[in-house]
Amino acid sequence: EVQLAESGGGMVQPGGSLRLSCAASGFSFDEYVIAWFRQAPGKEREGISCSNTIDGITYYADSVKGRFTVSSDNAKNTWYLQMNSLKPEDAAVYYCAADYEYCTKVGGWYDYWGRGTQVTVSS
Repeated sequence: EVQLAESGGGMVQPGGSLRLSCAASGFSFDEYVIAWFRQAPGKEREGISCSNTIDGITYYADSVKGRFTVSSDNAKNTWYLQMNSLKPEDAAVYYCAADYEYCTKVGGWYDYWGRGTQVTVSS
């Protein structure tokens, strides 16, 4: 059974950095997609990245491109979201999601989800 668990959220000042982790387990196949989403109060859930294990290609939302970077540690079965130059509008609950698919853009439907981790950006 696929399970995802986010961690690393917290409070950071504008312009600061934070790294989120997504620990993954239970995959039956090595080729899948890991995606990051976020949802702020009163706003629609926003897809911010998706990464394909089959070819290593990652896509980013325009709102985070150049500031956020996805990476992975295969030995630890963990995916990371490095967030730099954080802005107040980045504050949200961040989720990782996965599916046996191939992505070419952010957002969309995923079968497996973590429970989220809170990121707060304020002075």
